[in-house]
Amino acid sequence: MKVTQEKLPASQIGLEIEIPAETTKKAYESTIQKFMRQANIPGFRKGKVPRQVIVQRFGSMGIKATSLEDLVDQSIKDAIKQENIAAIGNFQLKSDFEELVANYEPGNALVFKAAVDIQPEVKLAQHKGLTVQAEDVKLDPARIEESIDGYRKRLATLVPIEDRAAIMGDVVVVDYHGVYTPEGGEETDVPGGQAEDFTLDLEEGGFIPGFIDGIIGMNVDETKDVIATFPEDYQEEALAGQTATFKMTLKELKGRELPEVNDEFASELTNGDVPTIAELRSNMESNFQREIDDRNKQNKETAILNELLNHIEVEIPETLLDRELNYMLSQTAMQFQQQGIDVRQIFTQDMIPMLKERSKPEAIDRIKRTLALGEVAKIEGLKVDEAAFTKRYNDALEEMRGEDIDPKRLKEVLSEDMLKETILEWIEANWTLEMVPEGTLKPVVEETEASEAVVDVESEDA
Repeated sequence: MKVTQEKLPASQIGLEIEIPAETTKKAYESTIQKFMRQANIPGFRKGKVPRQVIVQRFGSMGIKATSLEDLVDQSIKDAIKQENIAAIGNFQLKSDFEELVANYEPGNALVFKAAVDIQPEVKLAQHKGLTVQAEDVKLDPARIEESIDGYRKRLATLVPIEDRAAIMGDVVVVDYHGVYTPEGGEETDVPGGQAEDFTLDLEEGGFIPGFIDGIIGMNVDETKDVIATFPEDYQEEALAGQTATFKMTLKELKGRELPEVNDEFASELTNGDVPTIAELRSNMESNFQREIDDRNKQNKETAILNELLNHIEVEIPETLLDRELNYMLSQTAMQFQQQGIDVRQIFTQDMIPMLKERSKPEAIDRIKRTLALGEVAKIEGLKVDEAAFTKRYNDALEEMRGEDIDPKRLKEVLSEDMLKETILEWIEANWTLEMVPEGTLKPVVEETEASEAVVDVESEDA
């Protein structure tokens, strides 16, 4: 079989394949024999249908088309193997199939063109000695005290109050009935804006603007009109920007009696696991610090990957792009399912192409980042330490004992993660990473990820 290669854009190899005459005849005869064995034709036993009846029943062009499908598929596979091409994904037939059928004569050589995606050629203009900035998040000690205050509220005792008016931080029981007047319409009830014996925390931002503030200063058994305005971006369009009047009756008023911050408080909060307030604060500080360390690690990684995007040159094959888009959409679908959202209403046959198109820029960047890291590993000969991998793999198996896991897939995931860690460690050692105060750098606004694309499309449909 004669094969001529041609380099095409988007990491493709073009193939011109000439199938020998004896192969085209053999393929046609093989198809005839298959039809004769499998065809169910009235008046003939299965496997005993004469050749001329098969040709008459299915037609010469129909048999040729079937033969050619198998012939093209097998010839491309043989050509890829013969030429030692590292192909990824499925092939694309470049020749017109109907013309091939028309020109196909069993016993004559046949020439057709196809293309296959290959692993892209990656070029990094620079991969060492670069300088990047990442935000350095610091632990704010006030966060610990704010958390303790929150826990105190959870353990607070509610005490009935009759000798003063409601203040911020109280808990009230109210009846209310809301009405509003649409533009050009008549006064009507606010949908869902009525309740009896409703328990409400008087906290900032708890309800629509004006609702909580209107209760502040009320006394038990007092009734008044509370004016509140729905935000312009309110989810129910009919109410967005509307001003409503709520007839409010305060039936019960309770204040919070907060527990003292002492060892007894720490023990009660943790069911005895942490016996002292000093240990509680220490544990909280350690947990917050781990969270901050993770954020700083992510900040460094993001800065490195975004800088690599400035130095990579690569043509992304459609196969890789399509795989990444499918992965992004499947991850988004899983997140929506966990939130109780019916993904079938979002990921329809009409919607999926739109979502993929919206997600393409982010998918391309994700692929480029991965390829850039891989190129750094290739250039510098970076590999995962086998002993460290074995230990992490065994530790993972121990942690997941009793679970249904795929050992092969687990090894693949761990290997990918550890190689990425190895590459990033090398980069940190060979680049200059400047840690700047939190809030110094402008946030990168990305609206092309699959989940955000879903929101964008939905908003347009609305």
